[in-house]
Amino acid sequence: MAFLPEDFDVPTLVAGQRFRIRPITVNDVVKDYDAVMSSRERLWDRFGERWGWPAADLTYEQALVDLGWLQKEGQLRRSFTYAVLTSDEERLLGRVHILPPGPGAQADAGVVWWIRSDQAGTPVERELAEFVREWTTATWPFKTVCEPGVDVTWREWDAR
Repeated sequence: MAFLPEDFDVPTLVAGQRFRIRPITVNDVVKDYDAVMSSRERLWDRFGERWGWPAADLTYEQALVDLGWLQKEGQLRRSFTYAVLTSDEERLLGRVHILPPGPGAQADAGVVWWIRSDQAGTPVERELAEFVREWTTATWPFKTVCEPGVDVTWREWDAR
């Protein structure tokens, strides 16, 4: 079964009060690299064991390859990665990843998002958390969305 209905128009731009969300592209590499590496310890604590990311020695070239892969996955409609940017798009604040469910999952999709360390605990982070939950269930064709690492452990998500 397909992750998304063929006739579903994947969102290309949405906005909250303090940010804009659009598909990430290779053109975001400089802003994304800054966000990732300035938040590396926080991101490693959350994703390092599972994805080995972001490595301490991550280079711009590797970051560019990663973004190219994420961009292609979206074009193929297999998973979707969005850049979370300031309203003027001058600064990347984080990312939102929308993932297909694993085998036997109790959800139609998984959503993983992060925000750069200097925005942790701010109104931007709280707004993004609420926005992502609402957006993925109201705009996307999913009845249930799970946040691996929050709603369930990654082990539980993978075992489903």
